[in-house]
Amino acid sequence: MNRPIWIAHVDMDAFFASVEQRDNPAFRGRPVIVGADPKGGRGRGVVAACSYEARVFGIHSAMPISQAYRRCPRAVYLPGDRSKYARVSRQIFRIMERFTPDIEPISIDEAFLDITGSWHLFGSPESTGRRIKAVIREESGLIASVGLAPNKMTAKIASDLEKPDGLVVVPSSGIRDFLSPLPVGKLWGVGRRARESLARHGIRTIGDLAGRDIAEIVLLFGKNGDQLWKRANGIDPRPVHPLERAKSIGNETTFETDITDVEIIEDTLMRLSEKVSRRLRRAGFKGRTLHLKIRFDDFKTYTRAVSLDRPTNFADEIYRGVLERARTFPLGRRPVRLVGVQAANLVSRPEQPDLFPIPHPEEEKKERLHSALDVIESRFGEGVIKRRK
Repeated sequence: MNRPIWIAHVDMDAFFASVEQRDNPAFRGRPVIVGADPKGGRGRGVVAACSYEARVFGIHSAMPISQAYRRCPRAVYLPGDRSKYARVSRQIFRIMERFTPDIEPISIDEAFLDITGSWHLFGSPESTGRRIKAVIREESGLIASVGLAPNKMTAKIASDLEKPDGLVVVPSSGIRDFLSPLPVGKLWGVGRRARESLARHGIRTIGDLAGRDIAEIVLLFGKNGDQLWKRANGIDPRPVHPLERAKSIGNETTFETDITDVEIIEDTLMRLSEKVSRRLRRAGFKGRTLHLKIRFDDFKTYTRAVSLDRPTNFADEIYRGVLERARTFPLGRRPVRLVGVQAANLVSRPEQPDLFPIPHPEEEKKERLHSALDVIESRFGEGVIKRRK
């Protein structure tokens, strides 16, 4: 028997900031900003997360920390504790697993849950959503917002509408009515430029877009127009993918001041390569494609990729690949603001292209060496070992 599909989007409210307010009563009711050091308004990083009290001042994630400081210099500014947030996240996900095994993590603080086959155990889809929220609050002291709908897109939009502590239920018969009055920017894939383009054609709400002929939208937006029109009409057939594998692993850093010193840039690329190398091994992956990211003082950002013959998680090989790409830029002549290193096209074990493989003693030796280095750094801290470039 085909049951109606019910998907929940569970989103922790102001997660990092809420964890800090929970753990320090002095922070409750105050604007809390997690991210880079504002340095009295001269900081160069960004806001990672902020409490709802901070959002009153127009502060939001990814905002330059200097701008956040100008808007609210009296806020509590914290560097954040990633390991603590990860522990709390694992607790939240273990709670969600009590309601369904079909969970697709989106980030550390949100996930899609397919409750189609389990909601009847808790009474109804709505009562399931209420119970998820209640258990999270009881056991973690944190607040979640939940959207319930027949598809992922609508569930995600619903979870965002009544934050914090929201619960919005959208039945299949009410999807069009629910979406129609909302700003078109609520749709996935509609950013500022798309909004401006749609507005020039008199399209400002999702209903405006849904009411247009699909051929007109395809003419305006090319192949993406088809998906855009379908989303506006509440059509999203994508299933929940439980425990979807990571697509890439990377790290990046923003310099305190724009850098022209080539040695500093190359040293930073080495450090980032080491971090990516360790994260790959901890996750049991190797990467076949390496990406360099570089942003100059004019905020123009470039990426360069290199494909490897054999996947790797060795720091020296990652560094060699990204350094080769970095040297295609005029380092030393253009000030650099940010650099990043990423490994993609991940594989969970070494690929062997030969039918009768020949042992690679050098690779085995490197595997043992990197394992030993990981043990040393996990015991004494990152940076205890200095590698030569």
